[in-house]
Amino acid sequence: MRITNWVVKYRHLAGLLSLIPALTFGQLRTADNLLTAAERPGAYLPLLYGKTVAVVANQTSMVKDEHLVDYLQRSKVNVLKVFAPEHGFRGTASAGETVLDGKDAKSGLPVISLYGSHKKPTTADLQGVQVVLFDIQDVGARFYTYISTMSYVMEACAENNIKMIVLDRPNPHGYYVDGPVLQKGFESFVGMHPVPVIHGMTMGEYAQMVNGEGWLKNQVQCNLEVVRCQDYDHYTEYNLPVKPSPNLPNSEAVALYPSLCFFEGTNVSVGRGTEFPFQVIGAPYFKEGTFEFIPREKEGAKSPKYEGVKCTGFDLREFARFYMDGLGELYLFWLVEAYRMAPEPSQFFTGFFNTLAGTDVLRKQIEAGKSADEIRASWQADLESFKRIRKKYLLYPDFE
Repeated sequence: MRITNWVVKYRHLAGLLSLIPALTFGQLRTADNLLTAAERPGAYLPLLYGKTVAVVANQTSMVKDEHLVDYLQRSKVNVLKVFAPEHGFRGTASAGETVLDGKDAKSGLPVISLYGSHKKPTTADLQGVQVVLFDIQDVGARFYTYISTMSYVMEACAENNIKMIVLDRPNPHGYYVDGPVLQKGFESFVGMHPVPVIHGMTMGEYAQMVNGEGWLKNQVQCNLEVVRCQDYDHYTEYNLPVKPSPNLPNSEAVALYPSLCFFEGTNVSVGRGTEFPFQVIGAPYFKEGTFEFIPREKEGAKSPKYEGVKCTGFDLREFARFYMDGLGELYLFWLVEAYRMAPEPSQFFTGFFNTLAGTDVLRKQIEAGKSADEIRASWQADLESFKRIRKKYLLYPDFE
């Protein structure tokens, strides 16, 4: 079935709802009393008073309407410095763009970038620090680099005998587990550990797994403490109050991101450089589709794919609202069908695709003409093995 016919067939809400699998849809709940760990200061301020503190944070590190760093300073916590992940402390840098060290104008604190060639704090960076406080909103996909940053910080803390505290936050994709499990030999900053694309864990749970499974270098153990969220479980629907990065500006993009990010390793655009990144797909060579867009360089999208060139493709925002929310699985149809549409299949994939997938098997399956259902079925044994590991480190009631 071609993409155009498929999108038209499922445009109307009535048709959509009748086809959504019952396994997860409808089980998600809204937690009216949900509090992130950062919003529970009584649980972590006593751990910080009298200590010298470094904070790993970005624009998502909020205590209601106030940034965590500002809140800590106002609460008389001795914050020495800030470590910033990909996209920087204020979250405006493009994906992959080098973020330089500097000084935060508002707090006056030095900011040390943990990206580019300096992904892990050095002993010099941690000089005088007694506690590292980590608070960053994740989106729950293996290739979203904040879990990699957290792992490097854990490793540095372990090597320098420094305590690390993770302020936990809900995972918007915490209600399912799916995707290929990363295979040995495919480790990178967009996939450090043998986990599936969707691991279904919060940052705190993931940190416990990294520690418990001995995944840090030389199997060092981090002195780790996780401050939990209040009234969260893995049935909870969570819409991010702050965009986690420049190209995930809304709930539609967050919902589609795990499925569309694979296109970053192809010659298809996901809308970087438009007002709707990770909400569309297209390319100049697409013969099907009625939606058009022209990528332009903008904040958070430096030199986007097909910059200044008109792309034809598909607007997936309605699909995200009415189908992806609560679906509980990666959606591979677009990827499989886009490959079939490519006029030069040998040019469809880039070298980055296997890195994102964490394996070369997915690419080979698509090239061999496997269907989306056949591909997903091939993951199940590895997913069951991972789920047994995952269960040991959960902090909240699970969806199973």
